[in-house]
Amino acid sequence: MKTPVQVIGGGLAGSEAAWQIAARGVPVVLHEMRPRQSTAAHRTERLAELVCSNSFRADDSETNAVGLLHYEMRRLGSLILRAADANQVPAGGALAVDRDGFAQAVTEAIERNPLIEIRREEIVSPPADWDSVIIATGPLTSPVLADHIRALTGADALAFFDAIAPIVHRDGVDMSVAWLQSRYDKSGPGGSGADYINCPMNRSQYGGFIDALLAAEKVEFHEWEKTPYFDGCLPIEVMAERGRETLRYGPMKPVGLTDPHRPEKPHAVVQLRQDNKHGTLFNMVGFQTKLRHGEQVRIFRTIPGLHEVEFARLGGLHRNTYLDAPKLLDATLRLKADLRLRFAGQITGCEGYVESAGIGLLTGRFAAAERRGEALLMPPPTTALGALLAHITGGHLATIDAGPRSYQPMNVNFGLFPPLAETFRGADRGLVRKRALSFRAKADLEAWIACAPAAGIAA
Repeated sequence: MKTPVQVIGGGLAGSEAAWQIAARGVPVVLHEMRPRQSTAAHRTERLAELVCSNSFRADDSETNAVGLLHYEMRRLGSLILRAADANQVPAGGALAVDRDGFAQAVTEAIERNPLIEIRREEIVSPPADWDSVIIATGPLTSPVLADHIRALTGADALAFFDAIAPIVHRDGVDMSVAWLQSRYDKSGPGGSGADYINCPMNRSQYGGFIDALLAAEKVEFHEWEKTPYFDGCLPIEVMAERGRETLRYGPMKPVGLTDPHRPEKPHAVVQLRQDNKHGTLFNMVGFQTKLRHGEQVRIFRTIPGLHEVEFARLGGLHRNTYLDAPKLLDATLRLKADLRLRFAGQITGCEGYVESAGIGLLTGRFAAAERRGEALLMPPPTTALGALLAHITGGHLATIDAGPRSYQPMNVNFGLFPPLAETFRGADRGLVRKRALSFRAKADLEAWIACAPAAGIAA
């Protein structure tokens, strides 16, 4: 019998990695410290618990890079995408999930797999006799393990703040003020084109809301004050500090929405997205925050339609860490200082649920192929998985006038893909370009799968 691969961390990346390893006939031990040791953000002991949004973002694989990543992962047998599809809730053109049902589905699949053993324990350093290890502990890596990683690399892990948005009870929303509509009436599977609750603000209400955000009491993290925020998850009060119109051109933009209750166009809109299967809970889209809890209740209840709303969860802030991956990891995500160790998920510097799971998928396949003595063939850089892997392992190192670019967390996007040879013209050239990149990616993915089934990449 093959020696098990050890996976540390039962989040999205670790669960996906374990699943991919077992799917290739290799035993795996999945180590998850919860519930023995909790974190600042988790609430349950389930694997793949979603601690921030319940959205996997856009599901359109033709014109959106994250939707293309969904497509590739489905094609490659992703457990995370299978569980997401089975627990989908209406969210327009996005893939959003019932977070409890999703985590339960992943947990049950892992528990039922005969090649996966789950051990509920904290690993503070991988034992010397573990010859194949995947560290997928995410942005909430325990301090002791983080210290061990720093000792191995000789470099400090980088850090940034990440924030959580509030969740409200649906029955407290005043629908005589709010209305149901997806932006531009878009609808995904199971949706109606009316998947979001929209709470409108006029110019005066928006101005008062911004004033309240700027004056409110915030949670302070004195020892972390020099830690940067990740721009894709900025607290709303930080966005407000960057300019009074920032929120109106960000999560509160009113475009693509029509208020049925009044003739004038709203100046700004707060959107709520369904958060569970029953439609009883909705999260405030883009409203991650570090406001004190009392301030959140006071200020958010001034939003039209939310005057009497009850909160199932208030927003919060926690610190994330990630590696300077291009310097520390090789092409197959092994730590150069200790080739027994691979890294997966957000700790590598990818950002987002799907990106984390996608890198978990790759590390699992790499580890399984290595254990089986098979060749490791990298995904083409023209695919979403390959472009993301290239970013993590050195694709960002193009120089600019000021010297090499610093490594920062990154969501998958078409800017990471190798450019096309064609030049597109016309008003819709951007859309045509995205479709061409997606078409190329899908073709190259199929060629990758077909050309080397023995290399551990067959779907």
